[in-house]
Amino acid sequence: MDNRNEGMKRLLVPSAALLWGFQFAFLNPALALLLVALFNATPAEVGWVLAVYNASGFIASLLVPAYADRANDYLRPMLACGVLTLALSALLAVSTSLPIAVVGLIVLGGPAGVGSSLLFAHLRHSGAGTSDVMNTRAIVSFAWVAGPPLATFIMGALGNRAILLALSAVAVLNVATTAAMISRRRAASAEDRPKAHAEEDGQPFSKSGVAAVVFAFVALQATNSAAVSIMSLFVTQGLGVDVIWAGIALGVSAALEIPALFLIGRLARRYSSRALIASGCVAGLAYYTGMAFVANPATLIALQVLNAWFFGIVAGVGLTLFQRLIPRPGLASGVYTNTRRVGAIVSGPIIALGSTTALGYQGIFAACAALTVLALIVIVLAGRPRPTSSKERPAAPAPALDASD
Repeated sequence: MDNRNEGMKRLLVPSAALLWGFQFAFLNPALALLLVALFNATPAEVGWVLAVYNASGFIASLLVPAYADRANDYLRPMLACGVLTLALSALLAVSTSLPIAVVGLIVLGGPAGVGSSLLFAHLRHSGAGTSDVMNTRAIVSFAWVAGPPLATFIMGALGNRAILLALSAVAVLNVATTAAMISRRRAASAEDRPKAHAEEDGQPFSKSGVAAVVFAFVALQATNSAAVSIMSLFVTQGLGVDVIWAGIALGVSAALEIPALFLIGRLARRYSSRALIASGCVAGLAYYTGMAFVANPATLIALQVLNAWFFGIVAGVGLTLFQRLIPRPGLASGVYTNTRRVGAIVSGPIIALGSTTALGYQGIFAACAALTVLALIVIVLAGRPRPTSSKERPAAPAPALDASD
């Protein structure tokens, strides 16, 4: 019986990761279609609704984890996120008014999307190591790969509203899984609580260094967002081949990201975060440089191996690095999540400026390569130890006498 209980306990976190990944993968890709199909929204209205919805998510990603940090409890807020998801899916299912749907997305949808960040904050708080976080992140990535095709199948076979029923089912399972995690949590004193693994890689970053790392990851996230956003146009107008090759390329990269994350988790036990991030940036530089000169679909697909490693490093090592640099687990996960949101915004100017060069769409990838180099330089410089003055430097201890003396 004890072994069975222990096995169920070990399955709770992977199950929660899978479910929170499915929540994101079900709702976000289908949201624009739902707004048009259920509420007759115009393209302009869809743009504004998505903007305010993402703004709500940005704010919630800072406020909700900050509250969880103060309460020293990440599971109960995560439970609330599951309940909010259930309420949002019910509201969208019964409402026919676009303004009401918008209010629901702001008030319910923004905070509901924080559940995944809270899960990683809980992992850090409970003492999970880099490998554990990376493996959990790989499960979320699997859900992101499998979720959109599954959502499309559900909507095509059962109608647009059916995805809201599927989202409700995921929310119910999220609530049940989180409730089980809460019930199994031991009421231990601070001394008995598992401590976070001490995985600081050398000299800790200063506050300005942390700000520099945030800037660098916004740049890295922006390059990925820009590359994904223009892939279809690049394939059809840059390479002059069928748009299906864009889907194949993105699918191959997403699928390869999963084993990459598992491998990175194993390598994190032997190599520092800085070394792994450097390897990711080198892979990203090679990928973007190759994309600037690619001329056929075969090379396009082959380059996705580099892209998978690059984004696996950004997604996996980046998250664990933020959790070490920012002492509050909730805030750390929230800030990291928002680097992706801000990066998506920054990708717009990258696309606009890169496409105006003589290289055309290849110019966007060239700009991404330059930004990747800049981000790597910023991270390396941010991690350099500050020189200490002679007053701050501790006195050297007297040399120990050797026995032969």
